[in-house]
Amino acid sequence: MEIEENKIEHLQVRTYESRAQLGKDAAEMVGRKIEELQQEKEHVYMVFASAPSQSEFLEMLGNNPNIDWRKIVAFHMDEYIGLDLEHPQSFGRFLKESIFDKVPIHQIHYIQGNSSDIEKECERYEQLLRVHPIDIVCMGIGENTHIAFNDPHVANFDDPYWVKIVDLDDKSRQQQVNDGCFDSFNEVPTHAITLTVPALLQGKFLYCMVPGKNKAKAVYQTLYEEMDAQYPSTILRKHENAYLFIDKESAQHLPKSV
Repeated sequence: MEIEENKIEHLQVRTYESRAQLGKDAAEMVGRKIEELQQEKEHVYMVFASAPSQSEFLEMLGNNPNIDWRKIVAFHMDEYIGLDLEHPQSFGRFLKESIFDKVPIHQIHYIQGNSSDIEKECERYEQLLRVHPIDIVCMGIGENTHIAFNDPHVANFDDPYWVKIVDLDDKSRQQQVNDGCFDSFNEVPTHAITLTVPALLQGKFLYCMVPGKNKAKAVYQTLYEEMDAQYPSTILRKHENAYLFIDKESAQHLPKSV
């Protein structure tokens, strides 16, 4: 497998010929880190992203025979407000079907998007994250450079909250249509619960999988725009243990050396 490796500030960038290669190698790297951590501690705490961009990675991770899922506690990073866990477009359901139902995982903490008190749900989930410091975050980047649902107009690199309510910008909502998650723009919910930027960055190891031509502009911005909340994913360049996995299509706007 041909891999091109580079580093932009602290962010380690790995470029692959294909989306399948990206997913396989990312899953192997995350798997090795899980194994390493499981030698040191009783449980490994992980956050997962819910998006089609993660599908190959999640499939390969779930098939890794060396991971002891009985020692893993999982969280997810965002959820639409108003959708219960069984709704076809629920992010929690996406993860259940993509990986959690396929492995003997110890525990899963779902964001309850249909809670009767969304503010209290944010507080509950934040407290869980503060009690269980995250070891590994498996994530993506949106077409507008959002991480989780921290769109540019709501992203705050110094956010005092770890979990909050956000309204989604039009680009985020259109991406859900582009990804095939909804049939039309008007069907996409307007608000969500999300882990904030500080919550994501407190993870000890960040693995960010970003394949596909629709993400090419966002990948370029992530690596070369000024580190600013206008481009939320640029903050990844500051993390000491962050990896960005891209394929030939998502790397198409980058200089040849990256």
